[in-house]
Amino acid sequence: MSWMKWLPWRFIVRYAARRQGFLDPISLLARLHSFAQPSEVGEPIELLRAGVIFHARGLINSRVIQHNLDWVWPYWIERQFDPRDVSFIPRAFSITHVNLTHRNWTAVGYPDCPELPIVDPRGLLTPLLDGWSLDGWVLADDGRCLLPSRAAECRQRQEMDCQDIDAGVCITTETETAGLALTSSAWVELEAGVPVCKLRLRARADSDARLVLALRPANPEGISFINQVSLSPTRDAWTIDGTQRVEFGAPAERHHVSDYRHGDVFIHLRDRDDQTEGLCDVGMVTAAALFPVKAGETAEVIARIPLAAAPPLAADAWTAAQQDRCQLVCPDPQYQFLYDAALTSLILHSPDDVYPGPYTYKRFWFRDAAFIIHALLCVGLTDRAERALARFPARQTTLGYFRSQEGEWDANGEVLWILQRFFELTGRPPAAEWLGPIRRGARWIMRKRLSDDLDTPHAGLLPPGFSAEHLGPNDYYYWDDFWGVAGLRAAAAMLEKADPAHSREFAQAAADFAAAVESSLAGCEARLGRPAMPASPYRRLDAGAIGSLACGYPTQLYAADDPRLLDCVEFLLKRCFVKGAFYQDMIHSGLNAYLTLHVAQVLLRAGDPRYLELMDAVADLASPTGQWPEAIHPLTGGGCMGDGHHVWAAAEWLLMIRNCFVREEGDRLILCAGVPARWLDQAAPIRFGPAPTRFGPVSICITPDPGHSPRVDWQGNWHRSAPPIEIRLPGFAPVSPHAHTDSVVLVNREPAA
Repeated sequence: MSWMKWLPWRFIVRYAARRQGFLDPISLLARLHSFAQPSEVGEPIELLRAGVIFHARGLINSRVIQHNLDWVWPYWIERQFDPRDVSFIPRAFSITHVNLTHRNWTAVGYPDCPELPIVDPRGLLTPLLDGWSLDGWVLADDGRCLLPSRAAECRQRQEMDCQDIDAGVCITTETETAGLALTSSAWVELEAGVPVCKLRLRARADSDARLVLALRPANPEGISFINQVSLSPTRDAWTIDGTQRVEFGAPAERHHVSDYRHGDVFIHLRDRDDQTEGLCDVGMVTAAALFPVKAGETAEVIARIPLAAAPPLAADAWTAAQQDRCQLVCPDPQYQFLYDAALTSLILHSPDDVYPGPYTYKRFWFRDAAFIIHALLCVGLTDRAERALARFPARQTTLGYFRSQEGEWDANGEVLWILQRFFELTGRPPAAEWLGPIRRGARWIMRKRLSDDLDTPHAGLLPPGFSAEHLGPNDYYYWDDFWGVAGLRAAAAMLEKADPAHSREFAQAAADFAAAVESSLAGCEARLGRPAMPASPYRRLDAGAIGSLACGYPTQLYAADDPRLLDCVEFLLKRCFVKGAFYQDMIHSGLNAYLTLHVAQVLLRAGDPRYLELMDAVADLASPTGQWPEAIHPLTGGGCMGDGHHVWAAAEWLLMIRNCFVREEGDRLILCAGVPARWLDQAAPIRFGPAPTRFGPVSICITPDPGHSPRVDWQGNWHRSAPPIEIRLPGFAPVSPHAHTDSVVLVNREPAA
């Protein structure tokens, strides 16, 4: 059908639009594109596809929710549609209604199982990706009702290594109202090698009541259709849409079903008639299984949902996954919990590829993968990191582009950088099968660069692209360039012994690329009147400048005290921080945990004590289950963008803690530079390790001596000889111990600022 390309599509579209009284879409798109730098890729098709699906759901939400506010909806809807709540958003001209105030959920799962059920802030369980949900209610015979999604407050926690169930992660939610109490717990466990998601509901009431297991055609994003449900003859299971099954631990005493036109099943809980099957042509079936609760006693029901077939899973997978992990022992319960929860998140989200989230972002990006794999490596989960890296070559094009989304020019640099980190931290040389992908990846960067001879501020840089999508419209982003330089340097280092000729070529290419960036930045300094680095040569200083910190963290292309790096941080701290955290006002429009930690990493490296204020702010932003959504609403404290359980943020927390205890700086190892001084006001030892470094894994123990002289001990299993070590414990003068020393007592305190 090659003849189709000859049709005058633009004329046809324009004519049809004008005839119907619409604006000319061709002209409108041209205007839209004029706000970005001309680029070969306007926006990655994968993001467009995800956006269309997202707003298609939002369109359905707008047709269903606002006309049926007497239904029991998920927590975010109950809050966002309540005009008395700070989360309220007027609907007015909004075509789609989406969750913009409480994008919070926590994944449960099992190591190496790709299915990741999620639990919302009030215990609503969505066991299958983008599917229906299960909720628990308590209905007293005297008419009182406990509905968690409408409760103003609840207690929710993440339990790890649960003792009473066979699970490594369990989310427990406790809700109470006058005389009624409900505790829900959700987890995944193996049964005969098959992963099964379980929801346990426990109810108490001061009078006779009913415990309700409710089937809901909705989830934390909105409507999720259910067309048919049937109750089993034994009254202890649902079959949903003919394929999915929910089993109860006991037969339902009563059972009710409703469809869209008859309203929510909640309205019919006191009906005398019992229904065992429901159909709805618009996909809004609701069902409720009721179980008796005797006054003053606890009633319990467990629902089980078999998950999709997975590769053979080991019964001791949690123990095996954490066997060699880098452990933190510290006196701060919040920091300790967040570290352990973040490590659990990384295990769950690395079944083969690594995912930056269990729901909205359960897909692959090289950018997120580089940071997540770096965290896996730095906490000793080397096998999981290696397994994920092994899947990279299959995504490399014949021209060498490591492609997850078209038009994102940072990917090749990130891949080469994380590969070098893998070989450094493991002490291994690159395997032969990696040499080809490394060479092709580096050559792609070289070819992709624009000419150095252009008489423009972007001479020698990478072309305009979408890059990290939170930086703004297509542009010549320094973020891409810094990663390109880092990738070429990494390629040169990895090939130094196996392929010296290409190593020298890539080292020279890195130097040429760096010189082009330096020249462009010099022009920015002259234009802006200060050394701070904007997002691109054509931008003023704005929140997008956060991307330019990549030259300091994590690539360490620039020295810790580089004026451009530090001035950029000062601009961001002054202009782009809200409530102590970085506020990304482009696209994300929320407080961002992982980007706040990027700023903290630069400050830590520079020896600036403000790093700890930022860490504390991020810790305070965490949910009760120890997670961060991608962006956080400055007023509600709930998620306002992205996945509600953001694994990049979890990775950054692990990397931040790691660098507080140990980081490489050139040929030296810096120990204890970020350990909070407040941790030394008690006597219990503080431990971290074994932590992989490029010199070999190291374990650190700090023995506080409150008010006196703490002792720092370390033990390294070095790849070769021990590196130079510097102890920089806050509050004490730096110490560079002798080569064969592995213990120091710190006696010289730094003068008070």
